[in-house]
Amino acid sequence: MASDTLAATEYQHILEATLGIPFSRGNRIRVLRNGVRIFPAMLEAIHGARHSIEFLTFVYWKGDIAWRFAKALAERARAGVRVRVILDAVGAWAMPRELTEHMSAAGVDLVWFRPPLRWKVWQVDHRTHRKVLVCDGRIAFTGGVGIAEEWEGDARGPGEWRDTHFQVEGPAVHGLQAAFLDNWMEADRPIRDDLIHIESLPAVGESLVQVMKTSAAVNWSSIATMFHILLTLARRQVCIATAYFVPDSATVRMLQEAGRRGVDVRILIPGPHHDQRVAQLAQEHTYTPLMDAGVRMWAYQPSMMHAKIALVDGTVAAVGSANFNQRSMSKDDELALLILDPAVLAELLRHFEEDCARSLELRPEQIRRRPLGRKALSRLASLFHHET
Repeated sequence: MASDTLAATEYQHILEATLGIPFSRGNRIRVLRNGVRIFPAMLEAIHGARHSIEFLTFVYWKGDIAWRFAKALAERARAGVRVRVILDAVGAWAMPRELTEHMSAAGVDLVWFRPPLRWKVWQVDHRTHRKVLVCDGRIAFTGGVGIAEEWEGDARGPGEWRDTHFQVEGPAVHGLQAAFLDNWMEADRPIRDDLIHIESLPAVGESLVQVMKTSAAVNWSSIATMFHILLTLARRQVCIATAYFVPDSATVRMLQEAGRRGVDVRILIPGPHHDQRVAQLAQEHTYTPLMDAGVRMWAYQPSMMHAKIALVDGTVAAVGSANFNQRSMSKDDELALLILDPAVLAELLRHFEEDCARSLELRPEQIRRRPLGRKALSRLASLFHHET
């Protein structure tokens, strides 16, 4: 491989050869930043559905947006559209039952993914973290957003989380639908109609997209392989935005190696409004070793930062539901899109830079001056968090 940045065609060849999944051509990707843009686009697609809706999510909680989705899905079901919904039984546990009852009464086929059972304790810690919406088999959405009031707005303050979702049209929609069907079949639901009505999708845009749906059954998944390959290939720059940054020792080492060979590695994480303090504590002990290797880190200040995006050399983007942590790499069902499209990469890089401008850059001396008690809690949290 040459010493300069790899071309998009080289990334495509290497990623197809190592991950075993072909890129599809002719896709159109629309980047949706924050709930103010994400939710209207998703609801518009739901309202416009004429034949089928598949919806899968980890978080479905409460608030006006939760009711808007429930009512939209119910209305389409009453209109004769086949509406199927999968909710993770742990991620959506806080959802008011009035919402599920409203949908079910309208004819929505709703299932709970892996309800906790005492005799299946091995399943409790392995969830579906995928976020998928597919309407009429032709327009799909995925990314980091959950259906709850926390995601409404435009990240203007603590009550409006920062997130990114993606609207997908073209052949890659089949990959997102496959992720839904994967969990649907595990719930022992039929797919005969799906097999009969599969149609080819025409090219509608310029994006090359590789769709990865991963399941972690042996403490490793293709998501981990994907991140390791991208870090190995990086020549110039890596930009990572992640809500939960708790990498294992191997991933820390790969980030260090990238930094030491001159790659500009930038990591954006939540700041003072983190929704999981244990996860935040668990990651702090990795900061100094990373910074000593040249990695730069920013803590997002306005609100909880929940996006999941990795950009490599301004050429390839890895987006979807996976965080840069051990749970996404070893425990949960996830969905990732690898995107080759200069326009999409430029937009995501611009968003990343704007987010960093609203963040506080962390300094090694600042981390080293932490109280001894906090350092001890960080180490303890990291040990605990590796097991959950």
